[in-house]
Amino acid sequence: MAQSSLLNAPHDAFIRRHIGINAQSLPTMLQAVGAATLDQLIEETIPEGIRMGNEMELPAPLTEQELLAELARIGDKNALYRNYIGAGYYGTLFRGYPRNILENPGWYTQYTPYQAEIAQGRLEALLNFQTMVCDLTGMEIANASLLDESTAAAEAMLMLHAQRKEANRNKIFVSHKCFPQTQAVLATRAEPLGIEIVTGRVEDFTCDASFFACVFQYPDGYGRVRDYAPICAKAKEAGIATAVIADLMALVLLPSPGSWGADVVVGSAQRFGVPMGYGGPHAAFFATREAYKRHIPGRLIGVSMDAEGRTAYRMALQTREQHIRREKATSNICTAQVLLAIIASMYAVYHGPDGLRAIARRIHRRARVLDASLRALGFVPLNDSYFDTLVIESDQESLDKVRVIAETKGINLNFLVKGQVGISVDETTSLSDLAQVVSVFAAITNGLQADVMVLDQSMDAQASSNQSAVFTERTDAILEHPVFHRYHSEHELLRYIKRLESKDLSLCHSMIALGSCTMKLNASAEMMPITWPSFGLIHPFAPVSQTLGYQQIFQELTQYLRQVTGFAEISLQPNSGAQGEYTGLMVIRAYHRSRGDHHRNIALIPSSAHGTNPASAVMAGMQVVVVACDEQGNVDMADLRAKAELHSANLPA
Repeated sequence: MAQSSLLNAPHDAFIRRHIGINAQSLPTMLQAVGAATLDQLIEETIPEGIRMGNEMELPAPLTEQELLAELARIGDKNALYRNYIGAGYYGTLFRGYPRNILENPGWYTQYTPYQAEIAQGRLEALLNFQTMVCDLTGMEIANASLLDESTAAAEAMLMLHAQRKEANRNKIFVSHKCFPQTQAVLATRAEPLGIEIVTGRVEDFTCDASFFACVFQYPDGYGRVRDYAPICAKAKEAGIATAVIADLMALVLLPSPGSWGADVVVGSAQRFGVPMGYGGPHAAFFATREAYKRHIPGRLIGVSMDAEGRTAYRMALQTREQHIRREKATSNICTAQVLLAIIASMYAVYHGPDGLRAIARRIHRRARVLDASLRALGFVPLNDSYFDTLVIESDQESLDKVRVIAETKGINLNFLVKGQVGISVDETTSLSDLAQVVSVFAAITNGLQADVMVLDQSMDAQASSNQSAVFTERTDAILEHPVFHRYHSEHELLRYIKRLESKDLSLCHSMIALGSCTMKLNASAEMMPITWPSFGLIHPFAPVSQTLGYQQIFQELTQYLRQVTGFAEISLQPNSGAQGEYTGLMVIRAYHRSRGDHHRNIALIPSSAHGTNPASAVMAGMQVVVVACDEQGNVDMADLRAKAELHSANLPA
């Protein structure tokens, strides 16, 4: 940045309020480093050969108010349809307390807790998250969250593959009714490691000795709630581990996967108070059995004691942390989706077990009302057991009409394979919403109608919620810890949130002397639009024609990044630095394979590199050769040259 552009900016300019250097401090700082100007400092620091020689073609800067107004105009290009797509993303009531966390720099500036002694508040909130996940999944241990549901499923696959007892077990069975996005991520992650994915019907799965694991969705991608206990028992007898991708809200009512023998349970906590946001970010969960505690990916929060005998929280069991295991690590995940996990945990704290049951039962009853209404019109769902999703089968001509009518009414349904459409309800679905959905199907019948209100009142009059469900409810207690019973009024919850916040050191309080990408004080103007309905209520599988605002942002950001980086193309998909490394290495791998150089599989990585670097290389199917460094972390260039020459025939990166 030119010195003049910083010091001559108007007093109320965005740059003056968000970059701390001013006319008084700048000369002192420059004197300390021996430079007369910022431009001189850049010239002495950045070699001329890699400096950009021309100005970037960027639009003129906007003031903060102009930026927010422009974002509002862009957001208005997104169409707010009522979404019944489901498939892992659901409407949720974004109440006041999540906003209090999401827009609060005391919570969002240090979203991963590196130093336990200055992060006791968020560590307690994350312990609540882990407790909630363990209770609902029926598992013995859970981590402090992962990046998304599909990534969590891939982490389960990698962990179980690494822990298999027989090296010749290299297949994993994946139910064809797992969500498509998860199947895609599993396929991407499996290929470099030589893991063979067998996809098919659960009924056809034969538990032979070539498999190390099997993966099921619960409820499945077509909404069906099925009892996996028998297949789980057969798998266990055959030495095959079971991983389950579960809906956290459904687990409030359904028997837990732990109760029928699952080894790993993963999923998304999105519907616990976090907007869909066109796909994220959302906190995933990863729960497993005690036997896997030293192999669980990510961060794990434990309870300890301080020097004065008081309860203290710490990051525990980080034995497979990438900085320790490096090229032996089977995962490159070393962080957590803390901010969203905290919001999800507060959702459970606020509602408690009774409140969650009430929400889950209301969702399920809405699905039953929809079921009865559609049956009255002659549409019989394929799945007779369900939590919140129905799948209707009909001739394609009729469903084409349904699609057109639904779109004219501002409704998104989930059109699956030919002749099938899925409808998922959530906690935001009202009876009037259901009536509108039913009217779509009624429009293609011969004048038939279904009275949604009457059906709801009829079901409400039934003796008990258990009798009204189309599955057997779980009977074990959930969320018994006192924290889930204390804070059920808004005042109590906000005081609890504030009390935890005050136990942390954040950039609200001071500079944190820790060089990390996870310590940043975002401007308020950057956080506000996240909560706007025009951005937050968009389903990731909504038609592109409804997301023109998002598309504009993606296109403009990609264009800017091309100029900044000098690259021909940009991917916006990786949702962490480690995922970006992995993506880059997979691109390098694909490049060499496109040239027929399948033998290039050795990556040179300095011993001082971030621990995720060697882990990412191994995940991309590469063999890591470590390059020596001195005590300050500087690369030993002679060792680098020697190893590059030694491995030149097989060196991809």
